Amino acid sequence: MCYRLNSRQLFSIIALLKALTILSAFMLSMHTSSVFAQEKTNGTGLGNENPESSTWFTAKNLLDNLQIQGFASQAFIATSDNDVFGNTDEGGSFGFTELGLNALLRPLPRLQLSGQMLSRRAGKDNNGTPRLDFAFFDYTIYSHETNQFGIRFGRLKNPFGFYNDTRDVPFTRPSILLPQSIYFDRTRNVGLSADSIQFYGETSNAKWGDFTVQFGITRPIVDDRDTEISLLGPNLTGNLSPDVSLIGRGLYETPNKRFRFAVSGVWFNANYKPGVNDPISVSPGSIQFSPIYISAQYNTERWSLTSEYALRKFRYSNFEDSRLDSQDFFGESFYFQGEYRFSHKWEALIRYDMLFTDRSDRDGSEFAAATKIPAHTRFAKDLTVGLRWNITPRIMARLEYHRINGTAWLAPLDNPDAFDTTKNWNLFAAQLSFRF
Repeated sequence: MCYRLNSRQLFSIIALLKALTILSAFMLSMHTSSVFAQEKTNGTGLGNENPESSTWFTAKNLLDNLQIQGFASQAFIATSDNDVFGNTDEGGSFGFTELGLNALLRPLPRLQLSGQMLSRRAGKDNNGTPRLDFAFFDYTIYSHETNQFGIRFGRLKNPFGFYNDTRDVPFTRPSILLPQSIYFDRTRNVGLSADSIQFYGETSNAKWGDFTVQFGITRPIVDDRDTEISLLGPNLTGNLSPDVSLIGRGLYETPNKRFRFAVSGVWFNANYKPGVNDPISVSPGSIQFSPIYISAQYNTERWSLTSEYALRKFRYSNFEDSRLDSQDFFGESFYFQGEYRFSHKWEALIRYDMLFTDRSDRDGSEFAAATKIPAHTRFAKDLTVGLRWNITPRIMARLEYHRINGTAWLAPLDNPDAFDTTKNWNLFAAQLSFRF
């Protein structure tokens, strides 16, 4: 029998860790006050006569260990049909904007605090309102030469695939739009981060390479409308609530980082509370999403070849509605990507990306026969070519073209009527980004 934590138990764990964090901060402040008082008594003021012998940071050292960085990005997107981040099929749109500010502080050698606020305009559910992308404590429990083990607590990035950890910053993405079969922008908020407790371990060997393992107990962020519609459709008016979920990733890199391999897994759980205006009678139900990701990359001085595969299990239960409770299926995703570096300033990209909502109904014909909804909403095949220009170390420009067959990854809020979408369509994007 599989034991499953409930939300109350998870909240108890989080409350306990919060209490420990507050207690630690209180002890730190009390200790620092006593040190300052002792220094004043000794006539040394706030300085430390031998700062190297103290493990506690002065106010100056705290500022020295504070790093603040940020970025700004503006994109123009035009499509032949369908909408992506605005009314892009009517001459194009400047509706994709990202502004981020992040900070990192290391008050103690083993303790790191990190956080990022982001303002993002990207379609109807992302209107630029600032939100907390991540904020967490990272404490190294054990560190010795090439090995370390630690714990993170807070709002953490979800560790899956190669790019989810870095998808929030334009400079660390391989393209303007990530491969949508793996890194959905329509459910970016739930995919990027979660309120979590995460354990990690790292080991490095000069002969065999680097191994990294991460495992977390999470509380998913499911309070945005894009996520609700993507999982439940536009007609249900109730609310999703998070349930205890799990996530993990193992990553291996050869000593020269020529080869990289990763295996990631997610066990996502959410509950639905029916709304009073729901057009159909449903009971409180649950959604389980449990994808497995396999990632591989090969690097040379000029080339990087990357491929990722995902097998995504969906299961809906206890809704007491046959249309929902019958949804028990596997989705499938895959992409192959090549990047070529002409120089340190110019890079080119080509990628083929495939998404099937249901691997047993790849062309969507069975779904269309049962629901009368167009079959092309159940798959997407995307051929992408792109060019990157590093104008300066702080300024980057990108151009990108997509030839797409299918609409499975389109955001339903931007494309509310599936019958108005077009199966074969083109997307052009240009982006200018700045960082400091």
